[in-house]
Amino acid sequence: MATNLAIDEKLLTDALSIGGFRTKKATVNEALREFIQRRRQKRILKLFGSVEFDPKYDHKKGRSR
Repeated sequence: MATNLAIDEKLLTDALSIGGFRTKKATVNEALREFIQRRRQKRILKLFGSVEFDPKYDHKKGRSR
């Protein structure tokens, strides 16, 4: 999908340099992947303290060798 975007040139240049990517497209795609990953991690953190924990549960019991 072709998309025209007005991207801050300084930000893109810095991202290219720091990320070590060869193309602007690769840089933007990786930046989007990282953005999505971080937002998903934030949603997971909201669950902290809301999940019941059973101290007697043996997580190793279900493993097979």
